[in-house]
Amino acid sequence: MDTLTIGILVAALILIGLLVVGLLVFNRSRHNSTNLITPAPRTGLDYIPGVGDDATEPRDTPRKAVESITVDLGGTPIQASDALSGDLADLGASDQAIWEIEVPESSVGRLGRLRARLARSNNVFGKGLLSILSGGSLDDQAWDDVEATLLSADLGVAASSELIGNLKMRIAASNDSSPEAMKAALTQELTALIDPSMDRSLAHNKGDRPVVIMVVGVNGTGKTTTVGKLSRVLVSENKTVVMAAADTFRAAAADQLQTWGDKVGAAVVRGPAGGDPASVAFEAVQIGQDSDVDVVVVDTAGRLHTKTGLMDELGKVKRVIEKQSPVDEVLLVLDATTGQNGLTQAKVFSEVVDVTGIVLTKLDGTAKGGIVIAVQRELGVPVKLVGLGEGPDDLAPFEVNEFVAALLA
Repeated sequence: MDTLTIGILVAALILIGLLVVGLLVFNRSRHNSTNLITPAPRTGLDYIPGVGDDATEPRDTPRKAVESITVDLGGTPIQASDALSGDLADLGASDQAIWEIEVPESSVGRLGRLRARLARSNNVFGKGLLSILSGGSLDDQAWDDVEATLLSADLGVAASSELIGNLKMRIAASNDSSPEAMKAALTQELTALIDPSMDRSLAHNKGDRPVVIMVVGVNGTGKTTTVGKLSRVLVSENKTVVMAAADTFRAAAADQLQTWGDKVGAAVVRGPAGGDPASVAFEAVQIGQDSDVDVVVVDTAGRLHTKTGLMDELGKVKRVIEKQSPVDEVLLVLDATTGQNGLTQAKVFSEVVDVTGIVLTKLDGTAKGGIVIAVQRELGVPVKLVGLGEGPDDLAPFEVNEFVAALLA
């Protein structure tokens, strides 16, 4: 091989090497310029159940780790340190990304608009129960059938017995067994059991600080989706919203929440994958306070109610938030199709984080509408929201009269 050929080969190898190095540098610079959220090693801020809990401040200097938290406003993630130095409106204006903001429909009367969907699935009351009561003589067998129907709808033993007793007295007093009278009696008794006197509104504006709402529940109940839909409900009521992506252990959770936030213009505070969820929640509330928003909604990781360590961590998230602001609402998301098992879940969560309201999802996919009554009696707290479909506006504030009318349609 002559000298010229060797020279050409060496030059070619050098050129190939330079091209490879150039591509690597380009890819790294592009990654750093577009992705401000990178997985970080676990730090002392991460929670180990039973270690450094209430006795230790989550952050001696709350902004120490702020560089690992980002705020997404529909475009490039913005560092939380920037968010703390100004309000969210200014940050949104400075962001070069342009996205389309949706205006959600008003939540007022939404359950009424979705009533047909609820009526189609909850036919145990409307067809099963009314047909028994209107079938002629109400002998012992008929009442046994009524009880079996109520139990199959997850009403529960105590509530079923109370409803049957009240119906017997009402029917005896009126001496009218017509279908119309039976439906009227059942409507009144079901309404009384659900208890219209319960306050089903979400916490009101506190004026000097944001309302803080924590959303909790087991895996698979649609919790993160519920947080996104809840933000739409709040925005439809002309409220400004910050969502905290404190489910840091499910990779897609923050991105899923970001998609919801982008659509309605709600800011999303998110941290590194696998990071401390309490830190994200803490920063979100602080950003909400400094930016004068109306509501901060904290999404938490789904956890089995039987796992003590995970439930302890959930309690810790709430305590960390309360070091700077009260938690006004703790909404427990329950899958209505789980029936009585949901009551066990509800009881454990309530003991850990003091649940203030229930969100029942997938209510359009079950005939067990009695779970509304059962869970309220178990916890003594109201059902505040119900999910009736997969659409973005299928989360509805719970209205007793509309619900009963749908059950008996």
